[in-house]
Amino acid sequence: MGKSIFKQGKKYTFTDYFDLSNPTEEIVDELGYSFSMEVLNLPEAIDFPENTITALQELYYQIIPKITLTSEVAKREFLISPILLEVIKHTDSRINVEYPIEVNDRLSGSLDYLLKSQYEIIVIAAKKGDLDRGFNQLAAELIALDQYEDEKEQNVLYGAITVGEVWKFGILERTKKRLVKDIHSYRVPEDTKSVVSILIGILK
Repeated sequence: MGKSIFKQGKKYTFTDYFDLSNPTEEIVDELGYSFSMEVLNLPEAIDFPENTITALQELYYQIIPKITLTSEVAKREFLISPILLEVIKHTDSRINVEYPIEVNDRLSGSLDYLLKSQYEIIVIAAKKGDLDRGFNQLAAELIALDQYEDEKEQNVLYGAITVGEVWKFGILERTKKRLVKDIHSYRVPEDTKSVVSILIGILK
């Protein structure tokens, strides 16, 4: 067995995984899971009003040039929150912000957003910078949630990492202990419809 990427005696929070430069595969392998990157066939809703997406896109095109989006707080407030509000309007789901989880010394911290419906769960991590390092954090959060949630009714846990202007999705197959990162990325405002329809599709 090779040298551990974790320092002995150090407690790791989810944000620490963003700072790790190791590939996602190495990180999840040490946590007892496998990793792959594929084209994910994500659920998509088709039955929500088209005008809501048009209005949301128009809002983005109007406000983005007027806002300084250099901080994570700004992106959460002005780019991510409008999408999540639209999603919970069209689903029977709840949204938890800064949801705390503690599994062990390697898996603890707060989830930026946890969306739960009767059948499905989505973890959304909001970062201001690197999507790849952000996905390392999302991977740790999904693994923590897998171990934290006793019920195995949801065989698949869904996750998304976003820097505000770009979204990328991933899934955790619980029985296989396999994490899959989607090859595709989605841009806001251009792909707002896809992002909203995927999030609604998962939760419905």
